[in-house]
Amino acid sequence: MKLASFRSACNSLRVYTSHPGSRFSGLFRRCFPVGITNNRLAIRAGSATTSSGTRSTLPANFGKQCKEELWSEYNYSVGEAVQRTKAAMVTLLRRNPEIQPLLAILQAGEDDSILEINKKIAGKVGLNVTQICLATGCSEDEIVEELLKLNNDPKVHGVYLHLPAASLTSRVLGALNPEKDVDGTTDLNMGRLVRGDASEGFVPPVAGAVLDLLGKHDAPLKVKSVLLVGGEGPLRLALQCLIERSGVEVNTSHWNSKSLQTQVMQADAVVLLGAGNMEVPPTWIRPEALIIHCEPALKPGVATCVAFDLINKQPHLSFLFWKTKSDHNCVGVKHASVVFNVIHSCNRWIQNQQYRPWRLRSLKLLPLTPVPSDIEISRAQTPKPVDQLAEEIGLLPEELEAYGRNKAKVQLSLLDRLHSQPDGNYVLVAGITPTPLGEGKSTVTIGLVQALSAHLKLNSFACLRQPSQGPTFGVKGGAAGGGYAQVIPMEEFNLHLTGDIHAITAANNLVAAAIDARMLHEATQSDKALFNRLVPTVNGVRTFSPIQISRLRRLGISKTEPTSLTPQEVSAFVRLDLDPSKITWQRVLDTNDRFLRKITVGQASTEKGQIRETGFDIAVASEIMAILALSDSLKDMKDRLAHMVVGTSRSGGPVTAEDLGVSGAVAVLMKDAIKPTLMQTLEGTPVFVHAGPFANIAHGNSSVLADKLALKLVGRDGFVVTEAGFGADIGMEKFFNIKCRASGLRPNVVVLVATVRALKMHGGGPNVSAGAPLPREYINENLSLVAGGCHSNLKKQIQIAHLFGVPVVVALNVFKTDTRAEIDLVCQIAKTCGASDAVPCHHWSQGGRGCLELAQAVKEATRRPSNFQFLYPTEMPIVEKIRTIAQKVYGANDMELSPEAKSKIDYYNQQGYGSLPICMAKTHLSLSHMADKKGAPTGFILPIRDIRASVGAGFIYPLVGTMSTMPGLPTRPCFYDIDLDPDTEEITGLF
Repeated sequence: MKLASFRSACNSLRVYTSHPGSRFSGLFRRCFPVGITNNRLAIRAGSATTSSGTRSTLPANFGKQCKEELWSEYNYSVGEAVQRTKAAMVTLLRRNPEIQPLLAILQAGEDDSILEINKKIAGKVGLNVTQICLATGCSEDEIVEELLKLNNDPKVHGVYLHLPAASLTSRVLGALNPEKDVDGTTDLNMGRLVRGDASEGFVPPVAGAVLDLLGKHDAPLKVKSVLLVGGEGPLRLALQCLIERSGVEVNTSHWNSKSLQTQVMQADAVVLLGAGNMEVPPTWIRPEALIIHCEPALKPGVATCVAFDLINKQPHLSFLFWKTKSDHNCVGVKHASVVFNVIHSCNRWIQNQQYRPWRLRSLKLLPLTPVPSDIEISRAQTPKPVDQLAEEIGLLPEELEAYGRNKAKVQLSLLDRLHSQPDGNYVLVAGITPTPLGEGKSTVTIGLVQALSAHLKLNSFACLRQPSQGPTFGVKGGAAGGGYAQVIPMEEFNLHLTGDIHAITAANNLVAAAIDARMLHEATQSDKALFNRLVPTVNGVRTFSPIQISRLRRLGISKTEPTSLTPQEVSAFVRLDLDPSKITWQRVLDTNDRFLRKITVGQASTEKGQIRETGFDIAVASEIMAILALSDSLKDMKDRLAHMVVGTSRSGGPVTAEDLGVSGAVAVLMKDAIKPTLMQTLEGTPVFVHAGPFANIAHGNSSVLADKLALKLVGRDGFVVTEAGFGADIGMEKFFNIKCRASGLRPNVVVLVATVRALKMHGGGPNVSAGAPLPREYINENLSLVAGGCHSNLKKQIQIAHLFGVPVVVALNVFKTDTRAEIDLVCQIAKTCGASDAVPCHHWSQGGRGCLELAQAVKEATRRPSNFQFLYPTEMPIVEKIRTIAQKVYGANDMELSPEAKSKIDYYNQQGYGSLPICMAKTHLSLSHMADKKGAPTGFILPIRDIRASVGAGFIYPLVGTMSTMPGLPTRPCFYDIDLDPDTEEITGLF
C-alpha cells in the first residue's frame, strides 16, 4: 500500500502506539480498533472514532495496510539512521583503513539486551562492541575504576553507561571522559550543549532523535511551539536547549500542573518525557498537533515508540527505539545514534592525533636595569600552567603527566602519533674551551629560543640537560640559564626536578648491591644450594623466570624445565664467577664527594671476608645516565640496560646486568625517567629537560628522545636548539660521533658561544681565582688579548665544527665590560676564520629581544646545505679512533697508551666491542689534557691512562691523564650561600 493511499484512508484519524499495558495502549484502542499481539501492532478492520467524535467505517484490509505502513515508516526512520551511520563508517575506513572503532558498554548485571541491540546496529556498519559487566550491586568506586580504564584505552572510542539511575552520580559522570561519552550524559557535554557548543561534545541520542522528528513534521501548520511535559533531568534540559536554538518556542510543564490542558491544546508539538502511567486525554490535543513519547529506558520485551497524528492525510509515524522478545531485528534510532556517535568520536580521535599548529602565548618581559639576581628574575615571572603550555604546543592531555603546576613528563607515545610529521631544523649550541669566567651556553640556548618563538613567531624548543646536584652545591651553581634568559621556576629546575637523577642513582646502586651479594652467595654455597635458592619451588612448582631463561640461552642451553639440567649446566647457570679485581661497576652519588673515589667494602663480619676495593662516581657519570640519554624507546633502554657489562669472570668472559638478573628491575626504576620533562622559559616558550651526562667524563648531551619529540612538535619550519656540554672539542665532538649515530639525526647548524673575557684568557690573559677580583685585563679594553684568543681557541673550535661539515654561527655573549671595538673585532675574526656569521647577543639583559640578531643568523644558516659527516667510521680500530680524535680535534701530535689501556683494548676487541664509538674522558679546561694550557696547544702527546667500556650505552671511554669520575668540593662550595626561609619556604642562594 502506497503512503498516499494510506494517508487518504486514514483521513483525520488519530493514531497512537506503545507497548501493551501502557496508557497509550488503551488510548489507541479507544480511538482506533487495534490489537497488540506479541508486542506487535495489529490493526483490525472496522470502525473508529474520528477526532470530531463521529464514527468512520474502514475498508476490510485497512488493518493490514495500516500495520504495513506503520512498520514501513518505522523501518524508514531506523534505516535512515543506520544508513547515515554506515556511510560515516565507510568514509572513516576509506581514510583510515587500520582503525576499528569500538563501543564499550559498561553495565551493572548480566543483562545482554543493550549489547544485542547495539551489536545488531554495529554489525550493519562494521563497528566493534564490547561489554563490561559489573556486579548488580556494584559500588561507585568500582564503576569509576572501570571508567578510568576505558578512558585510558586508546582502542575504545565510545562508552555507553547502562547503569541504574542511582549509580549515575556526579562522581561517576565526572569520571567518564567527555570525548568518549557517546550518550551525552556527562556534565561537560551537557554544559557544552547549554552554552551552544554542542559540536564540541555529544548530544544525547534521544534528544537528537526528537529534534530530528520535529524537523520532519510536514503538517500544514509548521511547529512553532513545543511543550515538554514531565522529566526533570538532563534529557529535558538538552531538548529545551536544542529546540530553542532551532528557533522554536519551548514551554515546560509538570504532569500535575493545573494549566497542563491549556498548554497541551496550545502547543504545535508535545513531547512526553518519563510519562509512566500518566495520560494526556485525546480531547486535549489539537488536530494538527504532533505527539512524541519518550521512554527514559529500554527494557526487554517492551516496545516503545513515538507516534504522530494522522492529520489531513498526513501520517507521521516514527519510532525512537523498539525491542521485542521475538524479533531482535527491530532496533532503534537512539542506538543507531549511539553507534554514529562512536564513529564521530573515532573521527575526532583521529583528528586529535594529527599535528596541531601551535597557539603559543608568550609571556611579557619587563627587563630592569641593573639586572637583578637570577632567582629574583625567576620569581618575578609567573609561569603558565604546564597543561596550558602543553595544549599551546599541540600536546594531548593524555600525553602529559603533571608533576605539580610547573612541570610535567611527556609520554613517548607522542612519537608514534606524529611519526609522519616532518622534523624541524636541528641546532646545536656548543662553545669555546670554558674558563672560570663562564661562557653562557645555556643562557644563549634559552635566549635563542625565546627570540625565535616569542619574537619571530617561529616554533622553537630548547632541549637542556638536568643539572646535577654536584655542581649546584659545589662550584658552578645552578644551570637554568641566567638573567632574562632562563628556565623557570629555576629552583625546581635546579633541585630534584622530577627525580630522574635519583632514579639513576637507585638503579645504579641496585646493580652494585646485586654484584656484591652474588659474589658472597657464590663464595659460601654449593651449586645445588645456589640453584635451589635461585630457582625456588613455589606451591610445588619450580620454574625459571624470563630473565633466567635469557641467561640459559646465552649459555647455549635450550632447556626450560629446571629439573632437566645436568650438574654441569646447573653449575654454569648459577656461577657468574666474577673476578673481584675486574669489576668495573661502581656505586654513584649525586654529590661531589672526593673521599668516595676509593673505598673498601665487605668489612663487616657478616660478609665473611668478601673485602674488596671499589669506589663511587658522580651519578651523572653512571652508564645508566648515558643509556637514558641515548635510548630512543623504552624497549631500547631495556635492551641497553640488559647489556651493561659490570665485570669479567675469572674465565675472561663479560658479565652483564642481565646475567645478574637485575636488568628488569633496573628498567622498572627507570620507566618514568625515560620521559622528558616539559618546562618553560621566562617568555613562556617550551623547554625539554632530560638526562644530564657530563661532557668531560661522559658524552655530555641531553637525550635523544627529547630532541626527537621536540623536532616533531615544532614542525617542518620550526627549530630545536639543543646544547652540548663544555667546549666543541668535547661536547660537540661527542654529540656528532656518539649521539648522532644513536639517533640518526643530523644538525643543520652549530652555534658556537664565546665571550670577550674568555677569549682574553685564551689569548694570554692572567689566571682567575674564584672569589678574587677580576684582573684589569678582563675589565678594560684589550684588543691584543681578544685577537690572540680568537686566532687560537675560537678559530680551532670553528675548525672542529667544519670537520663534520656543519655551518657555524658564532654567538658572542656580551658582558657590560665589553667595548664596541672588542665586540666588532671578535665578529670580524670569527667570519674570517670560517663562521657563516658572528653576532653579539644581549639576551642576559634583554631576554629574547636581545637575541634577535642571532635568531636571524641561525635561520639564515639553516638554509645553507649541511654536508654532515662523521669524524671516523666505527669499523676503524679502537687505537686509530682515539688517535684521530687526539690529532684532528685536540691538536695533539699523537697519543700514548698505558699498559693497562693496551690490555683493555685487546680484551674489548676479543669480546667484539671494537666497533663502538669513542667517548673521551678529558679535562674540559683545555684542548689538551693539561688544564692550565689555554688557547690551542700543539705538539703534545695525549696520555691514555685507562680504557673502560659502556657496552649498554654503546661506547668505549678512554680516561685521559688524571681525569676523575667523582668531582670534589672546593674550599668554599656554593652551599654556603644556599638557604631556606622557613616561613615563606623561599630558597635563596641559587644565583
